[in-house]
Amino acid sequence: MSDALEKAARDAVDAADNSEMVRQIAAILAAQQLLAQQQPQQPAPAQRPEFSATKWLVIGGVVVSVGLVGALFAVAVAIGAVSVGILALVLRSIWHDVQKGR
Repeated sequence: MSDALEKAARDAVDAADNSEMVRQIAAILAAQQLLAQQQPQQPAPAQRPEFSATKWLVIGGVVVSVGLVGALFAVAVAIGAVSVGILALVLRSIWHDVQKGR
């Protein structure tokens, strides 16, 4: 009978160790769940703004307008330069005529 009693005692100790191990596993799992809940979530990726055709039409219109104004300014400067050149030639010719006439 003492063998049966010793076997029962060993089984009781094994069961106690087993239940302690089960409790530790349960505690570890609970701690992992708490850590997972407390960890900061990844921020959602920034959403791209929607395509706005109006915005790009305005930008294109401004670029074209500035280009046209620049082109007109360049043409005006060129006409002025040609006019000044012609005026210089005409005045030089007149000056030579006046000098020869004396």
